[in-house]
Amino acid sequence: MEFPMRITQVLFCILLLTGCSPMKTDSLSQQGPALKIEEFFQGKVYAWGIFEDRFGNLRRQFQVEIDGDWNGERLILDERFLYGDGERDQRIWTITPTGAGQYEGQADDIIGTAQGVSDGNQLNWRYRMDLKVGDGSWRVTFDDWMYLQPGNVLVNKAEVRKWGVQLGVVTLFFIHADQLKQAPFSL
Repeated sequence: MEFPMRITQVLFCILLLTGCSPMKTDSLSQQGPALKIEEFFQGKVYAWGIFEDRFGNLRRQFQVEIDGDWNGERLILDERFLYGDGERDQRIWTITPTGAGQYEGQADDIIGTAQGVSDGNQLNWRYRMDLKVGDGSWRVTFDDWMYLQPGNVLVNKAEVRKWGVQLGVVTLFFIHADQLKQAPFSL
């Protein structure tokens, strides 16, 4: 009687572990509209985001005004951030397509070159950066996953890690200015 119980426990543990494995999005990437970042970010785009620590506590809220310029060879993104506490920041990205669905990007606070891979409605964007924390900075890695949704809304979820340990998650929602009746804010 004990033997079948052990088999049941082992099978339950295997089922539990496979249920916790990372989601595979390959089949899902073809369900939404195709994401071409050079098209999506052309012109003015607005975003709203939050940062949650690894325990799920909301630590920061922010909004972003982005001016994008695609000249046929490279995409310049001028991002202006306004945080809930009044802090302001700016990042200017230069992003270049390097092949079918492949991108590289650089900005002043990015260490080396960001790498992006696009497939269907998704883009995985990975980079290291010096993140401002108080009067100093921490060198962290970002693993961004962006998903273009019907209605032309872009959802971005990014894990932030230091020394391989997750510090938290950034969640953002992007929308084109021309989809809004009026500008929600101006930075």
